[in-house]
Amino acid sequence: MNGKVELIREKLQEAQAVVIGAGAGLSAAAGLTYGGERFRRYFGDFIRKYGMTDMYSAGFYPFETQEEKWAYWSRHIYYNRYDQPAGNAYLNLCRLVRDKEYFVLTTNVDHQFWLAGFDNRRIFATQGDYGLFQCARACHKTLYGNEDQVREMVARQKDCRIPAELVPRCPVCGGRMEVNLRCDGNFVEDGAWEQAALRYQNFLQENKRERMVFLELGVGMNTPGIIKFPFWQMTARWPQTFYICINLDQAWAPEEIRDRSLCLNGDMGPVLEALAGRREMG
Repeated sequence: MNGKVELIREKLQEAQAVVIGAGAGLSAAAGLTYGGERFRRYFGDFIRKYGMTDMYSAGFYPFETQEEKWAYWSRHIYYNRYDQPAGNAYLNLCRLVRDKEYFVLTTNVDHQFWLAGFDNRRIFATQGDYGLFQCARACHKTLYGNEDQVREMVARQKDCRIPAELVPRCPVCGGRMEVNLRCDGNFVEDGAWEQAALRYQNFLQENKRERMVFLELGVGMNTPGIIKFPFWQMTARWPQTFYICINLDQAWAPEEIRDRSLCLNGDMGPVLEALAGRREMG
């Protein structure tokens, strides 16, 4: 473990550019877990009423009414987006790359990169943001900040329901609103999303001949086509690049890039602390 951490540190120090690919494992390492004691603490009433087991599967629960649905979702958003400071894993990662040319590609929707101080123009959150609402039918491409609405829903909900007048409605068509999360074909990619996508592609093209490190953190196999597979493919195509994967029991690389890869199975929290110079690995 110590040897791999030191080698990762060396590769990052040598890198002229770093592309961070972050999945759910990074937020879990920062304390934003979706199950266990944290879920029981915040959602005991929903567990008793609906038999829910964790926040991830609860997001697909077939609520009978919009009042019930938004009672759950407002609380889910509140505890994962608004009532959370930047986690130490994100803060340490920011310390690690802040003096580098870097770009962040993430499937996480909890806004942690922004809270930790990463540059807004160097983040591409491909799957949306808990802090934004959109028309459920995508009748137009505007996204709406939801903090005031969410806080009011949380404050006024009772018996796992919100008052009917708080159910969000599309200001254009009058239909249902949804959280801006990529879960169907109606996901809204607004102008800011498109600009972030373009900045990411430009960063790759500008640095593909440089010593670039692809640093993959906590990416599983739910959506490997967004981060994992492209990182492998670009590492294979661009000889100056190096691939690093840190994950809990899921760190590996294909044979074709094994000689330019370093995979570390372990808890990301202590590893990022060590890399940022804030602790020694035991």
